[in-house]
Amino acid sequence: MLSAVIITYNEEQNIGRCLQSLVGVADEVIVVDSASTDRTCSIAEQYGATIIQHPFAGFAAQKNFAAQVASHNWVLSLDADEVLSEELKAGISAVKNKPDFDAYFIKRQTNFCGTFIKHGSWYPDKQCRLWDKTKGDWQGTIHEKWRLFDEAVKYGTLSGDLLHYSFNSISDYLKMTDRYTTLSAEEALLKGKNVSLLKLIFGPKFKFIQDYFIRLGFLDGYAGFIAYILAAYMAFVKYSKIRAAFKNKQLK
Repeated sequence: MLSAVIITYNEEQNIGRCLQSLVGVADEVIVVDSASTDRTCSIAEQYGATIIQHPFAGFAAQKNFAAQVASHNWVLSLDADEVLSEELKAGISAVKNKPDFDAYFIKRQTNFCGTFIKHGSWYPDKQCRLWDKTKGDWQGTIHEKWRLFDEAVKYGTLSGDLLHYSFNSISDYLKMTDRYTTLSAEEALLKGKNVSLLKLIFGPKFKFIQDYFIRLGFLDGYAGFIAYILAAYMAFVKYSKIRAAFKNKQLK
């Protein structure tokens, strides 16, 4: 038996597509919402999801709460802007009743402004999303990751892709950049990890070269070029905010 859990806040544009892809795969769907003011919850109700309101306490904490309230030990954790491909549905169905591992990685393919990016650091972007909740939990404050309690246990990998409809426009990406780079700077300050001036200058350039040339990002065409330029810009903003945080001991 499998519980699918999704954390949400104002996801009316995405939640229906996500829930539709879970039909016939999950035995239970739980949406943990943080006081959405749009139609997120009403749409989720139409798909028979159980909706639980819970104040947002950070991504890892929110996802751990969602797993805790799930009825089944096996949990599939999704974001509202993610959709199971047909091949992934088959893969999950094949292992959910007779798993060979305690956790499974899933390849994630991101849609950028209408085009799926298939190279660079954007793909396969493996995410641990299917697991036995008694064997691990979410950790981290940004780019949270699921970790097994027993590090000796190995992970499996499912076939098929998790389709990530994350950025409908360049503006969406820039908004995400501002939000996540601020969180990254806050985390770096707490951990005492500053960034050198050399990394600030050359790190973003190397990231673009690595994504676009070494990892064959040029094969993604114009959309890939824009995506990798913006990814390098995001690295520059993150490093700049980290250095500013250490200099001022606060974020401007």
